[in-house]
Amino acid sequence: MFNKIRKRGHKKASKSDGAEPPIPTTNSAPNPDVTVNHASITAVAPSQPLTLDCLTQNAGGVEVLPLLKEVPLSERHVLFIKKLQNCCIAFDFLDTLKNAREKEIKRQTLTEFIDVVNSGSCKMNEIMQEGLVKMISINIFRCLPPTVHENTGSVSGDPDEDEMFLDPSWPHLQLVYELLLRYVVSPDMDTKVAKRYLDHSFVFKLLDLFDSEDPREREYLKTILHRIYGKFMVHRPFIRKAINDVFYRFIFETERHSGICELLEILGSIINGFAVPMKEEHKLFLVRALIPLHKAKCVAAYHQQLSYCITQFVEKDYRLADIVIRGLLKYWPVTNCGKEVLFLGELEDVLEATQSEEFQRCMVPLFRQIGRSINSSHFQVAERALFWWNNEHIVSLIAENRRTILPIIFEALEKNIKCHWNQAINGLSVNVRRMFQEMDAELFEECERKYEEKEARAGKVEEQRVWTWKRLEEAAANGC
Repeated sequence: MFNKIRKRGHKKASKSDGAEPPIPTTNSAPNPDVTVNHASITAVAPSQPLTLDCLTQNAGGVEVLPLLKEVPLSERHVLFIKKLQNCCIAFDFLDTLKNAREKEIKRQTLTEFIDVVNSGSCKMNEIMQEGLVKMISINIFRCLPPTVHENTGSVSGDPDEDEMFLDPSWPHLQLVYELLLRYVVSPDMDTKVAKRYLDHSFVFKLLDLFDSEDPREREYLKTILHRIYGKFMVHRPFIRKAINDVFYRFIFETERHSGICELLEILGSIINGFAVPMKEEHKLFLVRALIPLHKAKCVAAYHQQLSYCITQFVEKDYRLADIVIRGLLKYWPVTNCGKEVLFLGELEDVLEATQSEEFQRCMVPLFRQIGRSINSSHFQVAERALFWWNNEHIVSLIAENRRTILPIIFEALEKNIKCHWNQAINGLSVNVRRMFQEMDAELFEECERKYEEKEARAGKVEEQRVWTWKRLEEAAANGC
């Protein structure tokens, strides 16, 4: 008889009971920071069952509630929803003393949620996951404050000179972002269920937040979006397209966005995982979005990440080198010397992964530009261009095609040696000149002879010009 009674006590739960989470294991210790005034706790179960419709952003009161592990299983679902409702309440964080008690209760509740999701001690059913994502959305999806340049009315701002914006509500926002991150990376999370709530609309709104001026928020967004991309394969094409659209808007409309650097860091990892041969979609993304990013005035702010992405493409498919090099030449800076130094460094990285066949296709326009850079009056530009001859791979490509390259840059080298104001540039030009002479003495002498003939013709033209002006002056003096 006792065995029958015990079996009845262990009968399977009904479908209505299946929505309830299991009791947390005894191994999960409660958060010591969470304090609850049990004397003020009212009955958890309301007269009518709570639904997710109650999760709305409001400024109502915050109810003190017990920990999830302290209530029976039958009441845990209702308690979870009530705690979510507490976390949906908005507060004014500009005034630190206002609603201090309510803010602390919300902080403790968010901390409890993080511990529960991180430890896996309380597996959430579908309703609880939907409510969790809804609460997170209410907290993070908001109107961002005006940027610094919008407040000052300036046309262009220097990110190094602008004061860093720090959101006053970050102490609570950070907990919400941490909760979202723990939820996304949790091994207990069922992607088939989660993708219904972390959908395209959620990802799109997440991308909008990358324009936040708070670097701490952008860092969390970068990590979360990267994890979503890795975990939800169904979202990958949409994420790439959405990032593409952000770049288009930045390049062709605003030229202002706070999160370009972080988005490029995500793309660097994504591009690294592209299969070879690459899809046509990825090549179009390189041509239409990544290469045009070089034309922005503020390219220095994200150039390191952009250069890494570009180089990844060339390393994946060396045949893209010609497209990349010609693209960089198309957006080559004319008056911005700092930007030109960046371009020269990026081109060197691209050439490191370039094969001879692709190099031959673009070497003529490339070294015409290098010749102009060598003659730059800004010594850092000239120095960076001459440093190319310290790279063994580039020197081997140049040596193989010296009959085309030396006639293009010979004149630039001679001008530097004769009249450049910086002694270091004079010395580097002499070293490069000597390298060409050792590569092919016959070719060097031929180029030197043609250069001297050109200089002689230019001297005669100058003498003729001076003589003509002199005759005109004499004629004018004689009244003719």
